[in-house]
Amino acid sequence: MTAPAKFVGRSVTRLEDRPLLLGQGRFAADVSFPSHWHMRVVRSPIAHGKLRGIDASAALALPGVHAVWTYKDVAHIPPIPFRLTGLKELEPYRQTVLAKDYVRYVGEPVAVVFAADQYVAEDAAELVELDIEHLAPVLDASGDTGPFDDTHGTEPSVIRKGYGDVDAAFKAAHAIIALTLSTGRHSGVPMETRGAIARYDAVRDILEMHGAAKVPWWNRDHIAQMIGRTRDNMHLYEGHVGGGFGIRGEIYPEDVLVCAAALAFKKPVKWIEDRREHLIAANHSRQQQHNVRAAIDAEGHILAIDNEFFHDNGAYMRTHAATVPDLAAAMLPGPYRVPAYRAIGHIRLTNKTPCGTYRAPGRYESTFVRERLMDAIAAHVGIDGIEIRRRNLIAKTEMPYDLHLDTLGTHIVYDSGDYALLLDKTLALADWTTLQAELKKRRASGEKVGAGVAMFVEKSGLGPSDTVRVDVKSDGKIEVVTGVASIGQGVETAMAQIAADTLGVDYTSINVVHGQTDRIDTGSGAFASRVTVMCGEATRMASVKLRDKALRLAAELMQADAGALDMINGEIVRRSGTGASMTLAELAQARPGELTAEDTFLSSHMVYPYGVHIAMVKVDADTGAVAVERYVIGYDVGKAVNPRLVESQIAGGLAQGLGGALLEEFVYDDHGEPLSVTFADYLMPTAREVPAASILITEDAPSPLNPMGLKGAGEGGANPVGAAIASAIDDALQSPGAISALPVTPQRLKFLLKDIGSRSRGR
Repeated sequence: MTAPAKFVGRSVTRLEDRPLLLGQGRFAADVSFPSHWHMRVVRSPIAHGKLRGIDASAALALPGVHAVWTYKDVAHIPPIPFRLTGLKELEPYRQTVLAKDYVRYVGEPVAVVFAADQYVAEDAAELVELDIEHLAPVLDASGDTGPFDDTHGTEPSVIRKGYGDVDAAFKAAHAIIALTLSTGRHSGVPMETRGAIARYDAVRDILEMHGAAKVPWWNRDHIAQMIGRTRDNMHLYEGHVGGGFGIRGEIYPEDVLVCAAALAFKKPVKWIEDRREHLIAANHSRQQQHNVRAAIDAEGHILAIDNEFFHDNGAYMRTHAATVPDLAAAMLPGPYRVPAYRAIGHIRLTNKTPCGTYRAPGRYESTFVRERLMDAIAAHVGIDGIEIRRRNLIAKTEMPYDLHLDTLGTHIVYDSGDYALLLDKTLALADWTTLQAELKKRRASGEKVGAGVAMFVEKSGLGPSDTVRVDVKSDGKIEVVTGVASIGQGVETAMAQIAADTLGVDYTSINVVHGQTDRIDTGSGAFASRVTVMCGEATRMASVKLRDKALRLAAELMQADAGALDMINGEIVRRSGTGASMTLAELAQARPGELTAEDTFLSSHMVYPYGVHIAMVKVDADTGAVAVERYVIGYDVGKAVNPRLVESQIAGGLAQGLGGALLEEFVYDDHGEPLSVTFADYLMPTAREVPAASILITEDAPSPLNPMGLKGAGEGGANPVGAAIASAIDDALQSPGAISALPVTPQRLKFLLKDIGSRSRGR
């Protein structure tokens, strides 16, 4: 019998797509239960104020309204806890599920209405009257601090990281390069807004929540704890998810409220967010200002980096706590050798929407800062940006490379990498020398065109563990039950490929279960580009254990030595090719309930993929528009389970990175009123603005930390886009250091062009 072709490393068709293509997808809004109630949130209309009173009498008098809750109805529910980087000093700044004494941003939940249908709920919410004493808002995170409450100010904590003698390096420096750089506030805006549907099954004493995403097991445990349940009598169920991007699936006030209401009223309760709510209430991210300095020698080698930055976290510390500024501080050195380093990150609260993570959190920001710094060093020394990067890159021979920094509870040690090789390969793909000649010729004819480069190191594969159970059913079908979630990244396909190679079956015969807390007791979910690394290795380990068990059981029935048997195409056969065989289905029927195996992969260190982005842009001086004419990406993932899935992740991240580089920004007026509340104001790139990227996936540096050499791929498409675009615009304008803030909107670029023109005429 011919052995089946291996599936790992092949771009096989996704298993997830068939129900979606047939219109059988089940998203949060599609979940309904008989006689369910609808919940509508009454939100604060002002950015900062003292809550004097709430009058819900008119709303309660409206036919079809069942109840209205304010803080007094949920006072027994504690504030929402931290999932990551939960520093003790941040706890007083957590958000309660409904506003208590103060409102601190436009959109903060103040009350909730429960009604027979969504339209009545919306009408009733409009009738709830809020008595709020206006207070002055704090809107500038880098300015003066203000009061959070009577005992706390608006700087909850300061993050400090570093190593080496920074001050001595600056004293000995040939030159010091200093920049002030900032990234604008933007976030993930998935096609599907948030949603949560809860129901209580009194017969089983089970509380269910549907619409879960990202981290169902952690959310189950903590929502249950908040409302007085146990993890055993609460289940979360993930359906299809229309994009995760970091912001979806954390615990938000609305998730807790629907669960508490379903339990209190013994009725199913449904809440679906509208688009305006999403833009003012779901986690924002990115907004930081950095004051960064580099000490260099005469050849442009970095001697030290000193960075002080201000992180605008909005009104509260949500589930991510200090994750974003912690990552920004820890990951700023990137692929370069930095002998001494110091980062001081001020976590500041403002009267804006609270913040959390968004694809490549902290790295999008710090990569922009680092790569702008590298371009500034190159300009000062008088060499090009490619050469300055080569001079400072960490060499392959230095791997593993200890960064002497920590983040997310792990010590940062780059596990493997050949940064110079990937730079060479990506430049070759872009045909860099020819490209430079073409750009020079076009600029000579009057066009404002340019190209920029950005390099980066990503983190992925965050532990500490993932558990997978593999079962063979009586019909021979194989089920892989995981503790991860699917947010569009292709988890079913990748896990099926890994299991199929071990078990000697076709990957299409494997059903991968995810996001269902009643199917497996523990799970870490999907975040931090962890699924392929952690769950992939757990899947391989459980499959190996199942294979060994199946061969052992079959050997007893076939009166053969287990070492003489093999599993090929769903059958257990003799390696000699002669004699009787049996199918997996026959074995499962003969030994019912025994063809199951479970294993756990443990990891205390993350793994570090890395990449190079090259952008080519054209600037329209009249309109301030930036057209991205070409984009080239090189990315090393150690081992690609499915190269097409990796490329798709990179392409999707590029689109989001471009949004933050050129278009997307949450803007507020002087009173803290959000001005980006519709798609007419919050601009996102369309297919017209996103180029078809040339993507090179390499496997030159497999990770030594897992047997398959896997690294994650979820965030490398977004990470350096702002940096690469900024560098390309500088080149187009022939003005080094021109771009110091993102996004580079047409209005800002026109102002910059005017300023450059004035300075040129002044000379």
